[in-house]
Amino acid sequence: MKKVTFILSLLFYIFFVQSSVAQSNNAKKNKVMEKVIFDFTAKSNKGQDIDFAKYKGKVLLIVNTASKCGFTPQYKELEELNKKYADKGLVVIGFPCDQFGHQEPGTDSEIENFCQVNFGVTFQLMSKINVNGDDAHPIYKFLKKKASGFIVSAIKWNFTKFLVAKDGYTIKRYAPTTTPKSLEKDIEEFLK
Repeated sequence: MKKVTFILSLLFYIFFVQSSVAQSNNAKKNKVMEKVIFDFTAKSNKGQDIDFAKYKGKVLLIVNTASKCGFTPQYKELEELNKKYADKGLVVIGFPCDQFGHQEPGTDSEIENFCQVNFGVTFQLMSKINVNGDDAHPIYKFLKKKASGFIVSAIKWNFTKFLVAKDGYTIKRYAPTTTPKSLEKDIEEFLK
């Protein structure tokens, strides 16, 4: 009887350990298979594909922008953050979008010219995209899915901001009314 109990205990132990190891390996595999921001590409405003893998190890501040919006003056603060933290590892990226009140009607080159002339923008501007709907850019689908703290994932207006940590997965989302300058504490924390 002791022998049977011992064998059953041993079998149960082997099964339990193998099952736990398999679950742990699957969890690790799933984590590895999950996308991060560095898995995406997007077109620059010059029409070049930008592989976000080149930003590995950097903190990204991604913003959907518009040139004829009440929040358009935020370009100035975005550029200030870009100048202050670029050498420390911050990359500011603007994605022009015309989905909100037709406030970004220009072409990519018109948008770039407007940003440079009016706000001295030197940070990366991308080609105009959609941030909501079926044809939303994959980067925005990813950002909306991963960012926490918002009841509705849809972007509500221009100048919604996403701060992406160096791991490419940890993301904080900020409302359009949140000024870029007010993100400094979080940016500095992510840059550590």
